[in-house]
Amino acid sequence: MNTTRRLVVAITGASGAAYGVRLLQALGMIDGWETHLVCSPSGLLTVHHELGLQRPQVEGLADVVHNVRDIGASVASGSFRCDGMVVAPCSMRTLAAVATGLADNLITRAADVMLKERRRLVLLARETPLHLVHLRNMTTVTEMGAIVMPPMPAFYTHPQHVDDIVNHTVGRVLDLFDMPHEGLLSRWAGMRASLAAVNADVITPETP
Repeated sequence: MNTTRRLVVAITGASGAAYGVRLLQALGMIDGWETHLVCSPSGLLTVHHELGLQRPQVEGLADVVHNVRDIGASVASGSFRCDGMVVAPCSMRTLAAVATGLADNLITRAADVMLKERRRLVLLARETPLHLVHLRNMTTVTEMGAIVMPPMPAFYTHPQHVDDIVNHTVGRVLDLFDMPHEGLLSRWAGMRASLAAVNADVITPETP
C-alpha cells in the first residue's frame, strides 16, 4: 500500500515569498510527503524580486509542478487524494476568489476542491492594513472551513534574523498538518522564568 501523503503548495503574488519557498524546503526534509506546487505568474515575479530565485530553482523544490492555467491537472479534482493545501503567501486577490468560489485558475480551483472535500486549507493571507472587504473575505473562507493564518511574527522567541521569523511561521503551518519537524520554532513553555525575573529584587544597595 502506498503510504505517501500529499500536500498542495501554492505561491501567489503577495509579499512574503520566503514563506512558500521555506515551506517547500522544510517539506523536502520530511519523509513520506509528496509536494505539488502551483505558482501564479505574479508569485514567480515576487519570488525573483524578493529572493533572487529563478523559476527552475523554485520548481526544483517540489516533487510535482503544475501549470497555474492547467485546470485539467490532477489537483483540480476531488478524486485526487491529498491531505490539504497551503497558499503561502496568499494575496488578497486569491483570497477573494476563494471566498466567492471563483475557480478561475488552478490555485483557486484546487483551493475550492479542498473546501468542498472538507480538507485542510491554510491561507497565509498577506496584506496590511486591511479594509472591510479583506476582513469579510477572511470571515467567509473561515466559515467555509479554511484556516486564515496571517504570517505574524512571534517576538517571544527573540528572533535575531528574518529567517527566524519565517521558520517559526512555517513550523506552525507544519503543526497544522501534524508533520514532525525540528529546529524551525521555539515552543512556548510558559512565563514562569520571565515572571520570576521581573519580580526579583534586582536592586542592590549602594556601597559607601
